[in-house]
Amino acid sequence: MAAASLSSCIPIRNYHRLLRKFTFSPSVTYLPRFNFGGIQSVKVSNIEVNSSCEEKINLLGDADSTGAIVKDDLFVRFFREAWPYFLAHRGSTFVVLISAEIVDSPHLDHILMDVSLLHGLGIKFVLVPGTHVQIDRLLIERGSEPKFVGSYRITDSDSLSAAMDVWGRIRTIIEMKLSPGPSLSGVRRHGDKDHWYNGVSVASGNFLAAKRRGVVFGIDYASTGEVKKVDVSRIRERLDQDSIVLLSDLGYSSSGEVLNCNTYEVATACAMALGAEKLICVIDGPILDESGRRIRFLSLQDADRLIRERAKQSETAANYVKAVAEEDLASLACDNSNYTVPSPNVKAFGQSPKFQNGVGFDCGNGFWSNEQGFAIGGQERASRLNGYLSELAAAAFVCRGGVQRVHLLDGTTGGVLLKELFQRDGVGTMVASNLYEGMRMARGTDLQGITQVLLPLEESGTLIKRTKEELLEALDSFTVVEREGHVIACAGLFPFSEDKCGEIAAFAVSPECRGQGWGDKLLDYIEKKASSLGLQMLFVLTTRMADWFVRRGFSECSIDYIPEERRKKINISRRSKYYMKKLVPDKSGVRPNAFAPLDNSTSTCVVTSSCSD
Repeated sequence: MAAASLSSCIPIRNYHRLLRKFTFSPSVTYLPRFNFGGIQSVKVSNIEVNSSCEEKINLLGDADSTGAIVKDDLFVRFFREAWPYFLAHRGSTFVVLISAEIVDSPHLDHILMDVSLLHGLGIKFVLVPGTHVQIDRLLIERGSEPKFVGSYRITDSDSLSAAMDVWGRIRTIIEMKLSPGPSLSGVRRHGDKDHWYNGVSVASGNFLAAKRRGVVFGIDYASTGEVKKVDVSRIRERLDQDSIVLLSDLGYSSSGEVLNCNTYEVATACAMALGAEKLICVIDGPILDESGRRIRFLSLQDADRLIRERAKQSETAANYVKAVAEEDLASLACDNSNYTVPSPNVKAFGQSPKFQNGVGFDCGNGFWSNEQGFAIGGQERASRLNGYLSELAAAAFVCRGGVQRVHLLDGTTGGVLLKELFQRDGVGTMVASNLYEGMRMARGTDLQGITQVLLPLEESGTLIKRTKEELLEALDSFTVVEREGHVIACAGLFPFSEDKCGEIAAFAVSPECRGQGWGDKLLDYIEKKASSLGLQMLFVLTTRMADWFVRRGFSECSIDYIPEERRKKINISRRSKYYMKKLVPDKSGVRPNAFAPLDNSTSTCVVTSSCSD
């Protein structure tokens, strides 16, 4: 997800659309603060830029003297802040499912433009375009009626013919839109190289082996297929040749039949089989909670729980619960196989899936292995009665299969791929098999980060000042929240075992990360750690954060309740307030060491902010 200060990211050639008008004020010096969607009180040498301005600046074209500094500073700043993301994503394999609704819309152009851009930065793409909208429309035009049972289409001869026609058209359109490459008008000053004139190479083929779905509960699905095998070696070969792979949802049986497969089953199976770093689902809307707010992140455990809670009202959720149970049984059933290969990147909370005989489909005893994907579709998805629960179920299934990150993106948002991949927080919904940001015990290399978090509060008098020597001595008692390589929050837990209580001190959260629940998560972590140490009470000394702690179950107490050993060291002149909380025995089964380590694969966060003594 690019730099912490960039709230969004769009192709640089489009930046000029955001910078509209300028008023100028002499003798003002600044470094720009950029917020996509507009410049807010940006100041630069001898220039003041406001949202009520009069001249346009083209960041890649010529700019007049008044705008040159803004152009150069923003351009340089963007690349420097995006640098960690270039390094993190280069060489990674992303499977991108483009929903049929987006394929059938004008938004496809911008999605493919950004795929081409990212491909040029060294990201390997497998594209899986959806087709059901176009197939349904073509069937209706030809006088036939689309038929679905559950998540699967009943593919009669008319439907198969429509599916083949639609795929041919979509493949041609995507190849056409990816062929041109970027404009060369501004790059020739750097010389002339043959590869500049080469468009993006797109490879497609019979990469998908399928089997007939057959007759299920008396329903004949005709030419509907299920994923049997993804040809990983040939896909990898094309990716290594610098091609974008275009994967069809038409599979081919061992008897030479063409079978119409479910797009989501194909994409999820492909992501798991390839061991892709990400599965990205570009859909036609955002994932919102019941209050209409975008859900930014769900751990696999949270997503799994949410889906299970809706299993009675959603057929897709029920299918997920069943598939997960069968997957776990399959893993156990294959444990004694003579030849097993663990799926790459498996960090889910289930057992590692195992594949048999190189087929990735049947363990030889009737159980399915994890290379089979997860199908969604039909009336439930089309009606959106359960919102985007179907897509969430597919994301959770893939995470259990070893893909660490699944991104559900609103494809109607301009530049959504760039905004998601080159910003710390992104603009979509991430489902992750390990925590995106988590807590851990502090180590020696965190000393500078902790100091940065605490220093402004110490200077303001909110926290007592601690020397580096004091922090280093107490480091084993500190817990930190690390976000993309930087400490964004910290707290110390100092036990008084004889009194069965502990002190929370130096509790601080970066201002950029406030309002996102990190203080609550850190406090919960500290409480679980205290319980695991056998402590029954926690106390804090604070001058300015009393309300925050009271709302979280702390009650004001007198100094007499503080352990005598600690009372002797209290600086009475600070006139701190004392608050205590009785710990409720933790029955959740979660322990501090169960928190996953941070993913350090992306960018930066400037840390500086607040809480107690």
